[in-house]
Amino acid sequence: MSRTVTLVLLDSAGRPLGALPPLRVPEPWWQEVHSIVAAVRQRHGLEIAVLRLLDADRPAPPGGHVRYLAQVVDAPAVPPEPAVDALGVPPESAVEALGVPLEPAAVDLAPHSLRQRWAEAGGPARSVAWATGELTRLGRRVTAVAQQRTWNLSAIWRLDTDQGPTWLKQLPPFARHEPTVLAFPGELIDGPVVLAADGEGRMLLADVPGEDRYGAGERERAAIATQHHAVQWRACGVVGELVAAGVPDLRGARLADWIREVLAGHDVSAAAGLLDGLDHRLRQVADCGLPDTLVHGDLHPGNVRGDDRHRTVIDWADSLVGHPAFDILRLTEDVDADAAARLVDAWARQWRTDVPGSDPRRAVDLLRPVAPLRQAAVYAMFLAAIEPGEHPYHVHDVPAALARAAAVAGP
Repeated sequence: MSRTVTLVLLDSAGRPLGALPPLRVPEPWWQEVHSIVAAVRQRHGLEIAVLRLLDADRPAPPGGHVRYLAQVVDAPAVPPEPAVDALGVPPESAVEALGVPLEPAAVDLAPHSLRQRWAEAGGPARSVAWATGELTRLGRRVTAVAQQRTWNLSAIWRLDTDQGPTWLKQLPPFARHEPTVLAFPGELIDGPVVLAADGEGRMLLADVPGEDRYGAGERERAAIATQHHAVQWRACGVVGELVAAGVPDLRGARLADWIREVLAGHDVSAAAGLLDGLDHRLRQVADCGLPDTLVHGDLHPGNVRGDDRHRTVIDWADSLVGHPAFDILRLTEDVDADAAARLVDAWARQWRTDVPGSDPRRAVDLLRPVAPLRQAAVYAMFLAAIEPGEHPYHVHDVPAALARAAAVAGP
C-alpha cells in the first residue's frame, strides 16, 4: 500500500501559494513525511516543511489520497498587495517566482486553540533553530536536517552532526513528561539519552543504534520482558518522585475515575458492564499484591530499538504510574495464545520471586479487559486535545478499543 499526496504550499510569511501536483510516496502511514520532503526536493528542487494534515479521501489511515499543508523554506514572501485572505489565491508573480507548477487551492488558515506549535507556519523552523542552537552549545556542528514525522502526537527531525546523528522530538502538552522519564535520576531506565530539553515539549535525543524490532518473535519478546521487569522493579521505589515530577498518576481508583472522565461524551454502551464493575475489579487487582510502578504504556516491539544483543525501549510519551501488568499485556497482545501464555507465565514468575505471596497471574487475568478500556480512554484523551482536522488519526480508535474490551470481558 502506498499514498498519494497533495501539498498546499505557504510562503515564508505563512501566506498561500497554491498546490503542487499530486505525488506518490511508498509509506502508507499519514504521519510519515520524510519521503514527501525528499520527493519534493527531487522533483521540484524545493525545501519544504510539512505542517499538518488537511484532509483525505478515506476516513482513517493508512493509504489513500491525503492533502497536507506545507511551508516552503526560504520561499519568496507573497507581496502584501493585492491582499490574500485565508481562502484566497496569491498573485501570479509569486507563483512564477517559485518556479514550480502550482494549482489554486482553497485552504482555511484560521488559527485553532488546539493546534500544536509545530503545525503552525514557522513552527518547524523555530524548532530546528532551537535544536541547532543546543547542538552548537554542545560543540556539535549540524550538517543536515531531515523532517521525519508530523502529526498530533509528535514531530520528529533527524539532525546529522559532525559527531553523528541526533533526533529532535517535539511533544504535545499531554506527553511532555517523556524527557522527565528518560532523564530520571539514578539511571532508572536504559532509554535514549536526552541531550537537551526546553520544558515546552522539545527535546534532543542521542541516536539509538540498531533497528526497530517490529516482528519480534517469542524469544525476543521474552528478553524484552525480562529487561523491562528490571526497570519496573527499580521504579517501585520511586513512584512518589515520578508522580511529583509530572508522570501521570493512574494508580488504583484513580484509573477508574480517569477512564470514566475521559470517556464521558463517547458512546460506551459496548463496554457498559465492564465500566459498571470497574471499581470492584480494580480492588481485586490490588488484592493480588503487586506494587505500582512505572508503566511504559505502549510496550510493543516497534517501540524497542537495537539488535539481537542490546535493546533500548524508546517512546515513553504514553508512560504513567500504575500497574505493571499493563505492559506485559501490550507486549503479548499480537502473538498466538500459547506464546502469550508462556510469556505471561515467565513474567508472573519474576514478580512472584520479587514479591512473595503475590498473585501476578490473577492480576493479568483481571486487567486483560481493562487494558483495551484504558486504551480507549487514551484515544479519547487524544481527540479532546487535538484540533478537529487531526481527528481522522484517532476517531475510529475509541469505539474499536471499547469493542475489544467488551469482547475480552465477555457477558
